[in-house]
Amino acid sequence: MAKVYTDKDADLGILRNKTLAVLGFGSQGHAHALNLKDSGCHVIIGLYEGSKSIPVASEKGLEVVNTGEAVRRADVIFVAIPDTKQPNAYERDIAPNLAPDKTLLFSHGFSIHFKTVVPPENVNVIMVAPKGPGHIVRRQYVEGKGVPSLIAVHQGGKEAKAIALAWAKGIGATRAGVLQTSFKEETETDLFGEQTVLCGGTTALVQAGFETLVEAGYSPEMAYFECLHELKLIVDLMNESGIGGMRFSISETAKWGDVTMGPKIIDAGVKKRMKAALKDIQSGKFAREWVREYQGGYKRYNALLKKGARHPIEKTGEKLRAMMPWMKKHSIKGAQAAY
Repeated sequence: MAKVYTDKDADLGILRNKTLAVLGFGSQGHAHALNLKDSGCHVIIGLYEGSKSIPVASEKGLEVVNTGEAVRRADVIFVAIPDTKQPNAYERDIAPNLAPDKTLLFSHGFSIHFKTVVPPENVNVIMVAPKGPGHIVRRQYVEGKGVPSLIAVHQGGKEAKAIALAWAKGIGATRAGVLQTSFKEETETDLFGEQTVLCGGTTALVQAGFETLVEAGYSPEMAYFECLHELKLIVDLMNESGIGGMRFSISETAKWGDVTMGPKIIDAGVKKRMKAALKDIQSGKFAREWVREYQGGYKRYNALLKKGARHPIEKTGEKLRAMMPWMKKHSIKGAQAAY
C-alpha cells in the first residue's frame, strides 16, 4: 500500500518567502491560486495580453502580470495552461525567463512525459494533481476539507518533493491525503482512463444503448432515462461504496443482469482493444496524433464534436432535463479553460 501524505508530512513554511506564479486562470489555475492565497502564500497570476481572465483574477484580489513577467518574478511556476498550448507558451514566455533553481509545477504530466516541453536540468520539475475538477478543489478548501491529490518529481531532489508537498498542503490536498506517483504513471493512466472508460467508453456505451432501444421501436424518452439519466445513480453508488456497494443497493434482478450480461457486452474483445489503446498511449502514438491535430487547426476534432452534438440523445436530453427543476442548468457553449 502506497504511503499517504497528510498535513503533518508537509511544511507550508517552505513557500512563505517565495513568490508563486499561476499561469492561466482556468479550472485548476483559479482554484490553486485562490487556495494558496487563502493559505497565506504570495501568489501572482500570469496571463497573456488581452486574456478574458484578467478582470476575473483581478476582481479576486490577485495581482495579474504578463506571463513572462510572472515567470521572471516567481520561484515556483504552475503551468496551468492546456496541454497543446504549453509548448508555444514555454518557448515564448517561460524558457526565456527561467533561472536556475526555479521550480516548474504541472497538474498533468503530458508535456513533460511526451517531451513537448523540455526544461533545463537546473530547474525543479514537479507535479501536484488533484483528483477532482477545480471548482471542487476550491469548494472543498473553503469548507475546510480537501481533494486527494497526486505528487511527482520529474527532476530535483528532496527540496523538490518538499515543495510539491507544501503546494499540496496550500491547496488543501493534504487534508484528504496525497499519494506519490511518477509523471509517466500519472500521464499514461490518466489518458487511458479518459479514453476507454470515463469519457470515450462511457459516451460510446450510452449512445449505443440509446440507439439500440430507439431502433427497436422504444421511445427516445424511455431510452434516455434508462441509458443516460439513471447512469448517475449507479456511478454515485460506485463512487461512494465501490462496485460491491452498488450491487448491495440495487435489486436482485438488476444484480443478476449485471453479473451475467455485463461480461458479454464488455467482453474479451473490448479488453483487447483497451490494451491496444494503452499501447498507443505508452508508445507516444496518441500524443503525436493529438499534437498534429492541434497544429492542423483541430479540424477532425471539431468535426467529431459537432457530429456528437447532433446525436438524437442530445435533443431528447435537453427536453427531459427541462422537466427537472432540481437539476442545475449549465451552458457549455463556448466554455473552455482560460489562459
